[in-house]
Amino acid sequence: MRRMVAETRLHPSDLILPAFVREGITEPVPIQAMPGVVQHTRDTLRKAAVEACEAGVAGIMLFGVPEDAKKDALGTAGTDPEGILQVAIRDVRAEVGDDLVVMSDLCLDEYTDHGHCGVLAADGRVDNDATLERYAEMAQVQADAGVHVVGPSGMMDGQIGVVRDALDTIGKEDVSVLAYTAKYSSAFYGPFREAVGSSLRGDRKTYQQDPANARESLRELALDLEEGADMVMVKPAGPYLDILAEVAASVDVPVAAYQISGEYAMVEAAAEKGWIDREAAIAETLLGIRRAGARMILTYWATEAARRLNAAR
Repeated sequence: MRRMVAETRLHPSDLILPAFVREGITEPVPIQAMPGVVQHTRDTLRKAAVEACEAGVAGIMLFGVPEDAKKDALGTAGTDPEGILQVAIRDVRAEVGDDLVVMSDLCLDEYTDHGHCGVLAADGRVDNDATLERYAEMAQVQADAGVHVVGPSGMMDGQIGVVRDALDTIGKEDVSVLAYTAKYSSAFYGPFREAVGSSLRGDRKTYQQDPANARESLRELALDLEEGADMVMVKPAGPYLDILAEVAASVDVPVAAYQISGEYAMVEAAAEKGWIDREAAIAETLLGIRRAGARMILTYWATEAARRLNAAR
């Protein structure tokens, strides 16, 4: 009876798997703060993509982790056609073709020696306009590598319009743009910084949103849609379900939410202590995000959750 009258349902095709691929390793490297998640080699990334596809997961969001020696002030490894992310995009496309939506993180933070999402000015501030030039180049090399969707995540003013124009200029009108519309400055990003080998000094409060503000998200939403976003995202998911619900009620484009590393780590840590039922907690968190209005959920449990959903049908 409960199943018959359920108002919200979760399906494997609602899920997207974020995955990290690290340059210069021969075995996967476990991420200590995210039990069960690894920095992949190129080979294990291909395997993870196939497993996600077979489980019915809709997409995979790729993050590149370059060798430390290749990081510099401009994040040039991020726009190198032979950089780790571009290579990984080609690897995954060769493995799964169009059976899995291949998405890529479009940001400089993994590739800069200072760890910020953009180019720094002489006084240490992030230079918005100089950063946009780098994002345009990143979009083009990722599109040339074969990505289906780019995800500009740096929260620079005007980034969606610049990325859309850059893609259209090289004839990649069919590459979609997933806007990180409401990306909050959050304490829950901590484990992610281990995952991408971040070199961050300081914080990102000057360009990520204040957790105290809700209306600001709707302003960002209007700007992103005006600039040509095909899809929009709220990040993090769990602490911002109110924002997610408001965004979902305001638009007619697909809405995504990213269940981030800290959200994942809290459940895994509590489950390891025996304080909560792990599988039930995973299902409940995902269902809550879906109920709040997300059509797409980026979660590190994507393949596992998809398999469990398939088994329950």
